Amino acid sequence: MPLVGHWDTWRPNPTYQGTIMSQVNMRDMLKAGCHFGHQTRYWNPKMGKYIFGARNKIHIINLEKTLPMFNEALTFVERLASGKNKILFVGTKRSAGKIVAEEAARCGSPYVDHRWLGGMLTNFKTIRQSIKRLRELEVQAEDGTFAKLTKKEALMRTRDLEKLDRSLGGIKDMGGLPDALFVIDVDHERIAITEANKLGIPVIGVVDTNSSPEGVDYIIPGNDDAIRAIQLYMGSMADAVIRGRNNVAGGTDVFVEEAPAAAAVEG
Repeated sequence: MPLVGHWDTWRPNPTYQGTIMSQVNMRDMLKAGCHFGHQTRYWNPKMGKYIFGARNKIHIINLEKTLPMFNEALTFVERLASGKNKILFVGTKRSAGKIVAEEAARCGSPYVDHRWLGGMLTNFKTIRQSIKRLRELEVQAEDGTFAKLTKKEALMRTRDLEKLDRSLGGIKDMGGLPDALFVIDVDHERIAITEANKLGIPVIGVVDTNSSPEGVDYIIPGNDDAIRAIQLYMGSMADAVIRGRNNVAGGTDVFVEEAPAAAAVEG
C-alpha cells in the first residue's frame, strides 16, 4: 500500500544491498490467532473489505489480504532502517506494553509503552526539556546527590524520576522526531496517529475489525488484542529493523546483533 503524501520522511539507504525477506507466513498468523476479529456488532464498515466472514458472531479477518500487506510493511521498515531512520514503536494498552518494550529494546528502537503524552510529536520541543530533566535526575540518582538531600526531597525526586522514566524512558535516546510509527491498536493510539499525520510521519498500524484505518499509511488488518498476535507483529517488525541496520552500506557501518528479548519496562 503506497504512502499518501509522506515521501519527505522516506529516506532509504541508496546503497542498500540486503535481501528483503518476509518474516511471516499464513501458518504463523493462524497459530497466533491474527484472524480473529471482534464481535460482529462492533464492526467498523471501513474494515469490511478485509473481513472474510463471521463465525459465532465473531468476524474473521481475511489473512490472504493481511499477509501481503504485513510483508509490504516489513519491507518498508527494513528499507527505512537501512537508511538509519528511526521507527517509533507504540503500544500502551496492557496487553501490548511489555512486548513493545522488549522488542524495541532488542532492535534498539524508541518506544512508548505506558501512556502517550499529548504533544509527544507535535510539541517535541517541550518533550525534549522533560527528557533533559529525566537525564539530570538519572545522574543525580547515580552520583550520590539524592543521598545528600533530606528524606522528603529525595523521595520527591525519586518519584519524579520514576514518573518521567515511565513516560519518556523509551524515547530518551530518540534524538528527534521519528521517521515512522508502528502502532498496535490504532483506536487506542489515535492521538499518536493524529500527531504523526499532522507532521507527515508515515504510520504503520495493526487495525482490527472494530477500528478505523483512517490515517494509517500501511494497514495490517489483524487481531490487536491476543498476546501471541502482538508478539508476532512486534517480533517481525523488530527483526525487520535489525536486518535493515545490519545491511547499512552493505553491512560495513552499523551492526545490530539479534539477541534474546530484553526485560520489559513495566508501567
